[in-house]
Amino acid sequence: MLTVIDEFSRQCMAITVARRLNADDVLATLTELFVKHGPPAFIRSDNGGEFTAGVVRDWLRRLQVQTLYIEPGSPWENGYNESFNGKLRDELLNRELFYSLTEAQYLIETWRQYFNQVRPHSSLGYRAASASRHLVLATTQLSLRSWTTNRGQVD
Repeated sequence: MLTVIDEFSRQCMAITVARRLNADDVLATLTELFVKHGPPAFIRSDNGGEFTAGVVRDWLRRLQVQTLYIEPGSPWENGYNESFNGKLRDELLNRELFYSLTEAQYLIETWRQYFNQVRPHSSLGYRAASASRHLVLATTQLSLRSWTTNRGQVD
């Protein structure tokens, strides 16, 4: 899974689910998000080959999106995404047995929408992330937005 979190609003921008992810999958996910929301100022990610691939770094550089890679073995440097992954694991993945990739994609996307639109977040004053995002966007310049990404294991 490739998870993308908006650090300001705590909203989950995307969860890409596949049997295997590579740099092209990262580019496809980020392209879709950049078209829909505009590019962020920064992307924080682990040092996985999907993120450090030359094609991804060059593409981000051309779009003037800075990268913040976390040190290997330092998940606390990507705290928002690690916290999100823990919630995803506790609230969905540990409770489900997926019989197909299609079923996993559907159930994970359904949970992502619930996480953004319904689920209260204590760090957001017990508001849903989508409600908080509207407040953030109303009071913060879009150019200050940053996203965190995490590829692969959530355990």
